[in-house]
Amino acid sequence: MEKSLLKKIIVFAVSSLLFWSLCSQAFGHEVNKNAIVLLICKDRTGNTLGTGTGFVVKPEGILITNYHVLVDAASVNVVFANGDQVPVQQILKIDRIKDFAILKIKDGVYSTLEIGDSRKTRAYDYSSAVGYLSQSVTEEEGRPKGLLLQTYGFILGVHPQAHPEFSYLYTSSSFGPGFSGGPVLDKDNKVVGIATLEGRGINLALPIHEIRPYLNNKKAMTFDQLLQEDRDSKEALYYRGNYALYGLGDLDLAVTHFQQVLKKDPNFVLALYDLAAAKRDQGRIEETISDYEKIIRINPNFPEALSNLGGFYFRTGNLEKAVEKFQNAVQVYPNFIQALSNLGAALNKVNRAAEALPHLEKTIRLDPEFGIAYYNLGNSYFALDRLTDARKAYDKSVELGVDFFTLHWKLFETYHRLGENREAKSQLEIILRMDPENAKAQQELAKLSTAPAK
Repeated sequence: MEKSLLKKIIVFAVSSLLFWSLCSQAFGHEVNKNAIVLLICKDRTGNTLGTGTGFVVKPEGILITNYHVLVDAASVNVVFANGDQVPVQQILKIDRIKDFAILKIKDGVYSTLEIGDSRKTRAYDYSSAVGYLSQSVTEEEGRPKGLLLQTYGFILGVHPQAHPEFSYLYTSSSFGPGFSGGPVLDKDNKVVGIATLEGRGINLALPIHEIRPYLNNKKAMTFDQLLQEDRDSKEALYYRGNYALYGLGDLDLAVTHFQQVLKKDPNFVLALYDLAAAKRDQGRIEETISDYEKIIRINPNFPEALSNLGGFYFRTGNLEKAVEKFQNAVQVYPNFIQALSNLGAALNKVNRAAEALPHLEKTIRLDPEFGIAYYNLGNSYFALDRLTDARKAYDKSVELGVDFFTLHWKLFETYHRLGENREAKSQLEIILRMDPENAKAQQELAKLSTAPAK
């Protein structure tokens, strides 16, 4: 079971050229992995609820993680890289909205990570993330152990998300399931954030300056007190729903939790956001759109909600509204890779390929491995009669694993107009393997079969 799964619906990846140039700055010295710990969270009966990551920031045993890692836990064991295991003794600070916790383990002299200055973090700064993958956690003779993984990338931006009062570091350093609460580091291996939201490529870290003022807290609470408080906590209820949705795949249970949250607070944006995702998976599209529209009324600058709403407008044929929402998302978050690609696709659909082109070219610069973006870019080139460029973009899309019907038709049309009949014929053969009864493809193949090869 993996409780730290907080998934959203946007795709990011690491730009390989920028990635390697940035990573080369950091390989001079290794991050102090002895200060990064695996958290094993257990309920009152001793059963494991889930795992997370934390890191020690003060040598007497003060560590940081996410609040959501602790939800419903009656105890937490801290496992160090060398296998040593100690229990969490006290909870020194909980912030349910910003989703962090400061914990105290038994007195000792512990290895630490150095805290950096997250207020100076800017787009394109190097970043890396370190955490324990939940699926790697095993237990041998009662001793848990896990795989500590480090990923590399760069900062895509610093923006608010569901809560306009504070910002997150958006990073291309990927967070695996279980990274929640782990450190996000700058080029000097100083902590600039904690891994908070992860999913299909979206990686958000809470800046460390949001936590730093509380590191000297002395007032403590027990896990029993936390459990008691969380019985009526809308945030705890939200995280239970989030886990039901993304961890268990139980849509009905997730919807029930989110609706209970919204009874307590109708403007709880994250509950509305994930409720929309659950309704989407249930096929309740009109309700999904309505929920996203409500989110935007509450928080007009929530970039993922803007992009997702644009996506639903796009799929339901409301193209002008789709363009508007994608433009809003990119205005809020200029390096929003999926929104840039989707904006390009929507502009292509409304015959504004020249406007689409710079958005799609930027998408590829940020993420050279984004296959769908190459398809969208190919469509722009095709509409502008730049056929050689279109062919290259479509071919790259195929190379990156994109394989759907309209792509092969576009490749056929491009090859055919370029006079490359052999390649055009191969695309028709692919189309007929996908749809053996396709009359148009059969007719075009018959014509090409009698034409001279080029």
